Amino acid sequence: MAPTHTQKFYIDGQWVDPVSTSTLDVINPATEEVVATIALGDEKDVEHAVAAARKAFETFSETTREERISLLEKIIEVYSRRLGDLAEAVSIEMGAPVSLAQGAQAPAGLGHLMFGLEALKNFEFEEKVNSTTVVREPVGVCALITPWNWPLNQIGAKVAPALAAGCTVVLKPSEIAPLSGLVFAEILDEAGVPPGVFNLVNGDGPTVGVALSSHPEVDMVSFTGSTRAGIEVARNAAPTVKRVAQELGGKSANIILDDDALADSVARDVAAMVVNSGQSCNAGSRILVPAGRMDEAAEIAKETAAKIVVGSPADENTQIGPVVSQAQFDKIQRLIDTGVDEGADVVVGGPGRPEGVDVGYFVKPTVFANVTNDMTIAREEIFGPVMVLIGYQDEDDAVRIANDSSYGLGGMVSSADTDRARKVARKMRTGTVHINGAPLAMDSPFGGYKQSGNGREFGKFGMEEFLEVKSIFGDNA
Repeated sequence: MAPTHTQKFYIDGQWVDPVSTSTLDVINPATEEVVATIALGDEKDVEHAVAAARKAFETFSETTREERISLLEKIIEVYSRRLGDLAEAVSIEMGAPVSLAQGAQAPAGLGHLMFGLEALKNFEFEEKVNSTTVVREPVGVCALITPWNWPLNQIGAKVAPALAAGCTVVLKPSEIAPLSGLVFAEILDEAGVPPGVFNLVNGDGPTVGVALSSHPEVDMVSFTGSTRAGIEVARNAAPTVKRVAQELGGKSANIILDDDALADSVARDVAAMVVNSGQSCNAGSRILVPAGRMDEAAEIAKETAAKIVVGSPADENTQIGPVVSQAQFDKIQRLIDTGVDEGADVVVGGPGRPEGVDVGYFVKPTVFANVTNDMTIAREEIFGPVMVLIGYQDEDDAVRIANDSSYGLGGMVSSADTDRARKVARKMRTGTVHINGAPLAMDSPFGGYKQSGNGREFGKFGMEEFLEVKSIFGDNA
């Protein structure tokens, strides 16, 4: 069942009419048709939501661990019941294939709620340091600004630890993919979240995003999105010296060492990179291979990418659907053209839609070979099913190339010698590294170095971001 409150916001425990009269059409990227029209908020709507969150913080911040455990358990119960509705919303709003929406997109939010619950059950809110008692208290009213690419993953990764910590929140989902966020608000309403503890205001970044990040009564902003937008969030938050946690862009390096058989690793990682149409901030889009084996790697990548099924999200056989919008499609096409112009070799894919496709923002899975790390397609985050093969001379050269980036979010390394892979992983200047295809773990910290952000999400590490630390001297004398 689709959300029924597209023209309303959720504030202070109620679905309310917005102050603003602005609206925005939600486009299905597979059909280019309007599937819903949402209300867009303004500064007055933000003021209403922040005031509700501030009032609710007075009591919610003093709830017991047991009370918050009970609340999260109820949210998990309702969320589990509405997994199908959430998957349907994600598929419609951002083009996720039904298999991905049901198997990963919707369950991701549930996973963060469950790991947030476990973190709350085991978290130490107090410790003794000689004569001092050190306590961890909720930071306050939190603005949560989430993206369109993994909408429920990022909502869950922020809302779960914030509520577990005792904070109150105002959520601004991406206006490009807002339907799943509205269903999420319906879930929290049904679960009985106290009025004002969770609020949702739809809107764009320059209006609602700026109003939230600059608001003097907001104590923290947790933002996921592009590095460019993250810089603006930090700039707007600076005058009020509020805490800012950011998970931003990436151009992750995937080092395949010279002792690797290549066939399995390259095929595995090409297939993994195009999941979600390549629209993942930690996607391993720079594949580093021994320079002398470039042709071998390119042939494996070509064969793998050529077999990937691009099609309607509703088709169970579809592996990747469209990218999210016309703007995203145009950006990807521009960067593919730039790669060609700069002399990289297109081994599969290339400009334009897949053959026979005239409607929808569909992009061909594309692999460039013989790329150098100074090329635009090796520096900029493309955020589509486009990857580059870069040759290296030796292990030190591979690490140098991997670290030669303004980003530092994800990383991968494969080797027949796991100890060797471990040593390389420790040299990579990035917040996460996957060894030999190991999957992401939701109980481990996720976040980036350099221009990929600051702070960490997931499990207890995400919860720590929403807590202040207080020293009470002499309390343990």
